Amino acid sequence: METTPAPAPPAAALTEPVGSPDAPVRSGVPEHGRVPKYYTVKAAVEELVEGMAEGSVLPTERELAERFGVARETVRQALRDLLLQGRLRRSGRGTAVAGPKLAQPLSLRSYTEGVRRRGQVPSRTLIGLERRPAGEALGARLEIGAGEAVWHMERVLLADEERVGLESTYVPAARFPGLDTGFDPDSSFYAYLRRQGVRLAEGEERIETLLATPREALLIGTPPALPMLLLNRLSRDADGTPVEHVRSLYRGDRFSFTTALREEP
Repeated sequence: METTPAPAPPAAALTEPVGSPDAPVRSGVPEHGRVPKYYTVKAAVEELVEGMAEGSVLPTERELAERFGVARETVRQALRDLLLQGRLRRSGRGTAVAGPKLAQPLSLRSYTEGVRRRGQVPSRTLIGLERRPAGEALGARLEIGAGEAVWHMERVLLADEERVGLESTYVPAARFPGLDTGFDPDSSFYAYLRRQGVRLAEGEERIETLLATPREALLIGTPPALPMLLLNRLSRDADGTPVEHVRSLYRGDRFSFTTALREEP
């Protein structure tokens, strides 16, 4: 990997994205003071992006390589990092400036409600809705017997018509026998629950990072190497009975999650 001493990078690479008080501690500079060339180019491109509107197309890799005096592969690595971070996105015309990430609150709200609160239009594409027997692990989570019927609903999540995630919902079929005929899969499942007289009172959520499987990446429309955020949620009603188990996979370059923290008494 190409490296250069910290004092020597081009001036454009040592501007606000690296030295800003809002930047991460030491701006990623290792203790030995030597910075990979791609990182200084990345910082310079970040500064360039700051002055560009969302959707604006960056100069080509060749133009950036000439501007910063580095190899095209060095530019390519810098752009790859910014794509993974969600600062840039691929477009038909090249590499463009991406919009801000969707900040989704961690709460007992549906994806639909959360995206609407951000001022965007949510939608979903149904991949499949099937009745199947629960395995031992799923049955234990939903507190039903192994082999009892559950509905499995899989949907691609969209925001402003952009694919941003994949959601799998499991609910006991005995509790929702008419799900396949009474629910519009493009609508909020939580709104459907309220119409059925079910109120969610509490939930447990676990967040992990992982890479999507080839099938998941194809459905979401992302490269397999793009990091994903995986959320597993178990929701309960006011009686403490499990209502749903949801596995949601979100694009790491388009989503972040927020929560409010308070001191426990």
